[in-house]
Amino acid sequence: MRVLGFMTGTSLDACDMAILETDGEQIQAFGPAGERKLEDPLRDLLLKATETALAWPRGEPEPAIFREASSAVAREHLEAGWEFLAAHHLTWDQIDLIGMHGQTVLHERPQPGRLGRTVQLGDGEWLATATGVPVVFDLRAADVAAGGEGAPIASIYHLARARYSGLKAPLGVLNVGGVANLTLWSDEDAFVAFDTGPGNGMIDLLMQQRGVGRFDDGGRHAAAGRVDDGVLAALLAHPYFEAAAPKSLDRYDFPLSRLEGLSLDDAAATLVAFTAEGVKRGFELAGATPTEVIVCGGGRRNPQLMKAFAERLPMPVRTAEDHGWRGDAIEAEAMAYVAARRARDLPYTYPTTTGVAEPMTGGRIAHPMSLM
Repeated sequence: MRVLGFMTGTSLDACDMAILETDGEQIQAFGPAGERKLEDPLRDLLLKATETALAWPRGEPEPAIFREASSAVAREHLEAGWEFLAAHHLTWDQIDLIGMHGQTVLHERPQPGRLGRTVQLGDGEWLATATGVPVVFDLRAADVAAGGEGAPIASIYHLARARYSGLKAPLGVLNVGGVANLTLWSDEDAFVAFDTGPGNGMIDLLMQQRGVGRFDDGGRHAAAGRVDDGVLAALLAHPYFEAAAPKSLDRYDFPLSRLEGLSLDDAAATLVAFTAEGVKRGFELAGATPTEVIVCGGGRRNPQLMKAFAERLPMPVRTAEDHGWRGDAIEAEAMAYVAARRARDLPYTYPTTTGVAEPMTGGRIAHPMSLM
């Protein structure tokens, strides 16, 4: 199948797109990849939806803003897809399937006696009819309903990508988005995955809170600051870091309040150290020392983060591009791959990645109304 994957991350930066030719097992070929930056009105709507989601009591009706935001996300995907396909001389009828992650506005990991909650907004039914292409969406809910963490879900693609490149286990793949997640491939089909801690999310929120931009461009504020060891220790005292994997996070699980007494630069430096220490502890928790770790996602563009990883981890730290991977497109490619697996009823969440009882597929498939 020729599958178009869409990914909109919690950074609210862009709608990422990538085309993959795959049967959901092997990767046959890579099509083009690209992005469309989100504009402020949509970003503001999604921030409002996120704030509403964080205050949404369990058992209460779904907030009305979810429907508005879900429609807006679908329209953004349609417009982004039109531009992307046209730029590469493609049309919707040349796409067999769409994988849409949707915009995460809430993620709560399960607790003893209580299922988790996860919400990714995006009207898959509308997008399927608008494009004339079947859409796989709502990719996490089934796993959560079965008692799983619902995240991470890209780990099976990390294995496929590594195998396509001729890489061998043991290998680590670290995706640094709003949250950082790690895939550890130990042997043949054996792998584990979990969120290690914050990625870029807290740094982005700090910049926005202090009114200096949406992110720490080039890590310049972190580079100018000093790590506050006391604040770092307090952040690392969170029980999440002692919890057994599999485990998952929301970018809002760690408050910025502990950083209020620090200068902007020192706060940024401390958060870089927090992200890197979380990753280090993730490797220690798993008892794994792979031959290398490949970093993808926006975090690899922050020189201070990459420096912190290199200083703390005992194995070589390389970027996706070092192996010819498209570092900005990995998650969109993963959504295409996961969609292909769902179309064939192949699993993409596992006991070792989300804690679900047995390997399972998930996601809903929306077909164009005209074809029903």
